[in-house]
Amino acid sequence: MHYFLKIIVTALFVVAITETTKRFGFIGALLAALPLISIMSMVWIYRDTGDVQKVMLFSRQVFWLVLPSLGTFVSLPLLLKRMSFVPSLFISILITILLYVLMLGAFRLLNYKIGI
Repeated sequence: MHYFLKIIVTALFVVAITETTKRFGFIGALLAALPLISIMSMVWIYRDTGDVQKVMLFSRQVFWLVLPSLGTFVSLPLLLKRMSFVPSLFISILITILLYVLMLGAFRLLNYKIGI
């Protein structure tokens, strides 16, 4: 029952954001930009384990992993001006993957551990 509740609550957030975006674009974008999934994940982690160290590590990891994901939001609008949606999305995902690889490579080169 516990996993079912997690799935339902998380899915409801995603559907609510999608439906809000269809009607009120900026408000949907604002809701999507809020770290709702990360916050829900932190609540689930703490509720399941009671371990604040795990929540702290998760929070730090999310921070670092958000940075390369911004590549999607920068590249996708630029690509959509030049080509259709599917190729634009595909290329922006590839750009984001490349940014993840570069960031993790830089961490390895600098011997900085984010918990991987």
